[in-house]
Amino acid sequence: MTISWTTRPETAADLVPIREVNLAAFPTPLEADLVEALRADPRAWIPGLSWVAEAPGGGVAGFALLTRCHVDGAPALTLGPCAVSPEYQRQGAGSAAIRAALRAAREQGENLVLVLGHAEYYPRFGFIPASRHAIRPPFDVADEYMMALAFDPTRPVPSGTIRYPEAFGI
Repeated sequence: MTISWTTRPETAADLVPIREVNLAAFPTPLEADLVEALRADPRAWIPGLSWVAEAPGGGVAGFALLTRCHVDGAPALTLGPCAVSPEYQRQGAGSAAIRAALRAAREQGENLVLVLGHAEYYPRFGFIPASRHAIRPPFDVADEYMMALAFDPTRPVPSGTIRYPEAFGI
């Protein structure tokens, strides 16, 4: 059965369910705690860029978050954490939330999104190795896992080292 996911920006009523989704999706509370720390950081948090995919009948099935980062001083976004409740994994909830968050970022005038993640998953959204834009993370990671998505190829894309929000602890 294919589910047609409804996506929307998070609301205050979603804060506990988003935490529960992150706790269920990951083996430790690190991602759930990271989401809360990012939400509390006015330099990282951007209203309208935290999205949920609603479960059939209500509730949060999936979640995607974009927050402010920088590439050598130029503003960019970082994608993550993203999470899906185990019962809805591999059914499109995560993809729906990610697509909605990316669409919202584009509509807000953002141009560059960075993600550290699965090289087989994120290219479906248009991500390519960040090294093609001469963008590098501040830590060692295989090239195929650090990816970038530029929405508008006519706009300049900064190059340099990524500076993550403080909550990432990098």
